[in-house]
Amino acid sequence: MQQADFRFGCPLRVRWSEADPQGIVFNGHYLNYADVGVTEYYRELNAANPGREDLSGNEFFAVKTLLEYRASAFFDDLLDIQLRVSRIGNSSMSFTLGIFREGQLLVTGEIVYVRADQQTRRPLAIPAGFKAAVRAFEQLAPEEAVPS
Repeated sequence: MQQADFRFGCPLRVRWSEADPQGIVFNGHYLNYADVGVTEYYRELNAANPGREDLSGNEFFAVKTLLEYRASAFFDDLLDIQLRVSRIGNSSMSFTLGIFREGQLLVTGEIVYVRADQQTRRPLAIPAGFKAAVRAFEQLAPEEAVPS
């Protein structure tokens, strides 16, 4: 996995409170970093705006997370949080994650989300507008399906 494998990334500086006494980032914080990246991905698609029902991303619930640690980040490192939608189905989608420091891959991961009704938690279809925005952003032809 390389940074060139991704169309989207956002920077994140490791804060003092995220590191242990040796200055190493505590493993649980990487999931927070991934969440920041997903939020910024939605913002890039203009899907972070709840008023845009056709693109709204605020009904997605995380159902699976997987992180693989390859190297440590340290206090004050500037990280690159890289994401891509690797699968989109009827009601669920998966992000592939890479966290880098100066080109070095530190963490890989996958996050699976299901779009669901806020009250009932029952799955809902992902809106066609959101799928189209993902296809356009990831530079897939309209008729080309995101791998499922």
